[in-house]
Amino acid sequence: MRFIRPGLIAVLALASAGCGYNTLQQQDEQVASAWSEVLNQYQRRADLVPNLVNTVKGAVVAEKDILDGVIQARAKATSIQATPELIDNPQAFQQWQAAQGELGSALSRLMVVVERYPDLKSVSGFNDLTAQLEGTENRIAVARNRYIQAVQAYNVTVRSFPSNLTAKVFGHHTRTNFSVRDEAITRPPSVDFGALPLTPSSPVPAQDPAASRDD
Repeated sequence: MRFIRPGLIAVLALASAGCGYNTLQQQDEQVASAWSEVLNQYQRRADLVPNLVNTVKGAVVAEKDILDGVIQARAKATSIQATPELIDNPQAFQQWQAAQGELGSALSRLMVVVERYPDLKSVSGFNDLTAQLEGTENRIAVARNRYIQAVQAYNVTVRSFPSNLTAKVFGHHTRTNFSVRDEAITRPPSVDFGALPLTPSSPVPAQDPAASRDD
């Protein structure tokens, strides 16, 4: 009897391996790792927002609605608890993703506005913050792409025969993935003050009608 049990265990181990158990485990770990990086990068972006708002608010007092929009979007994005279990709850995941999309859009609008204020380039810390934000948006895009690919591979294994049988036995199920419909992937534009010779307070030179007729 004691010889039968080890033999049975060995057979079950081989059967599990043949049905994709090892692949499922590896892909599950890859999904978890990719998701952790996604959360880290989104949190990094959220952490940059207060300093960015405080840096520019003195120079863009006329853009209070834009600044308030960024603050509110950040508050909403950070109010949803981002945990490893979030990818197991499609509804909560979509709410979190939509909130992150709103913050990304709010930041994009802010970056468009600050381009009209070239004097900001002389404000201490502004250039560094915008560079950090742009770098973080790039890392978010990379982390999202890695997560999307990891989930796609994992979900295919979970749904495919015979690994789908192994998935059911060991409690593996499909994971929620990003949807472009729920979050428009927006990246704040780079700030180019060199192309903007005028500040918002500077008068725009009036065009000479006679000159226009001569043209």
